[in-house]
Amino acid sequence: MLSEGTASVPNTPLGRDLVWALDPVSFAVEALSFTPDPWQTGVLRSEAPKVILNCCRQAGKSTIASILALHRSYFYAGSLVLLVSPSLRQSGELFRKVSDLLLRLPGVPERKEDNKQSVVLANGSRIVSLPSSESTVRGFSGVDLIILDESAWVDDALYTALRPMLAVSRGRMILMSTPHGRSGHFFNEWTREDSGWEKVRITAHDVPRIPKAFLDDERSSLGAWTFSQEYEGRFVEGEDQLFRYQDVMRAVTSEVEPLFAGVAT
Repeated sequence: MLSEGTASVPNTPLGRDLVWALDPVSFAVEALSFTPDPWQTGVLRSEAPKVILNCCRQAGKSTIASILALHRSYFYAGSLVLLVSPSLRQSGELFRKVSDLLLRLPGVPERKEDNKQSVVLANGSRIVSLPSSESTVRGFSGVDLIILDESAWVDDALYTALRPMLAVSRGRMILMSTPHGRSGHFFNEWTREDSGWEKVRITAHDVPRIPKAFLDDERSSLGAWTFSQEYEGRFVEGEDQLFRYQDVMRAVTSEVEPLFAGVAT
């Protein structure tokens, strides 16, 4: 990445594009007129192949994911980027953000195809939005970037189906969501110490655009349980859960052989 003290790049369109290609933050600020928060700057410059964004509502995770999707497709010809969300409406919203950012670029790039669910740039890169359905994603391979929006609400079978798409391409995966209980792939990957994921947690208290008075009112209206998930990024047990997660995990051991091991169910 370019940083302070780096040799200057010629002030030409080619030099400008080189800077933007090397530094997604410069791309966001200069090409898209978007000034990222400090945590967003860190995510834009991260080179981690697997990133989990545990962020509150209105933190800006969808915007930063959209910038990463556009940066990948714009500067790496022939890229395939998948935007996956729990529903068609949600995937359409995320794709719309990418489309809006595309129109901000100087000299809007030529598009071979452009519809409500996908776009193909002149350099052969594709950005495709998909609803949360295992059957709709299994036909894709050689994916360069997968962004799984509201990941905590996405079925684990879909997450499992997405992972092999990165095996050959060595692409990136970004999971982003607010927590939703203490089960499922989003919770498991966040809490597993050896998961290899870069983890970013942003609470509403970290977002200067969210007034304290609003948060106080939300805490009072929603109650501590909902507020802690929606605004503080905490994984909490369901209100109707009989046993605490910690108690269940303490009762599990690999030292005792299962009673019905090997018996088909």
